[in-house]
Amino acid sequence: MTHTRRTFLQAAAMSAGAVTVLPYSARAAAHASDMFPTPAGEITVHPVEHASFVMETPAGVICCDPVGAASLYEGLPAADIILVTHEHGDHYNADTLTALMGGQTALLTNPAVHDLLPETLKSRASRIGNGESIEMAGLKIDAVPAYNFTEGRTNFHPKGRDNGYVLSFDGFRVYISGDTEDTPEMRALADIDIAFLCMNLPFTMDAQAAASAVADFRPDYVYPYHFRGRDGGTQDPAVFAGLVSDAVEVKIANWYPNGLG
Repeated sequence: MTHTRRTFLQAAAMSAGAVTVLPYSARAAAHASDMFPTPAGEITVHPVEHASFVMETPAGVICCDPVGAASLYEGLPAADIILVTHEHGDHYNADTLTALMGGQTALLTNPAVHDLLPETLKSRASRIGNGESIEMAGLKIDAVPAYNFTEGRTNFHPKGRDNGYVLSFDGFRVYISGDTEDTPEMRALADIDIAFLCMNLPFTMDAQAAASAVADFRPDYVYPYHFRGRDGGTQDPAVFAGLVSDAVEVKIANWYPNGLG
């Protein structure tokens, strides 16, 4: 992303009144909802919890890795597209998917999750593997490899199984990391406007590795998310923000409204 491009987007956001908190419901109001003007139209991000979020976009409402009680999503707009990155319980839950799937909702998963889906969902789902692309509602979606490469961690997310996603709107691109370390494929990304970047140990990467990756692929905006870890592995998004260049705006959201425990 060029400095000129980011300056244009920030100016448009200021004129449109972003960033704002949208009053969908008492539950939704607990989460700051950021609006980004884009050449294709407005994109509004609604963090839900941990790795789950909802985006209102020109291609419809996109929900990523929905888990937990359906009440978490009350007051948020119904999903037109649901994305699932991989099979772990903090990213995939068949009951939550069933509750959120409307009559016309499209579901996209990696192949491993597709194999796990109950037949009622599998018949409505599409699958996409690393390096593949699909178009849904006029939106191009690329599956980016998401995996661990550090010795002793590769069993968490083996190479070739799990997805990250790049969503390409007209003149605006969103990267969703899923669970991954700072892979060469991540570092090679280009023209990313918004990135959702995981960071927790031992499952993904620490704040330093995430900031180093951001320095390479240089999104305009980055949301640190999925930062609750195990055995002291929780990462501090404020530490991450302090490591990131001023050329990238870090968006700190309330991903854990009930605390990190």
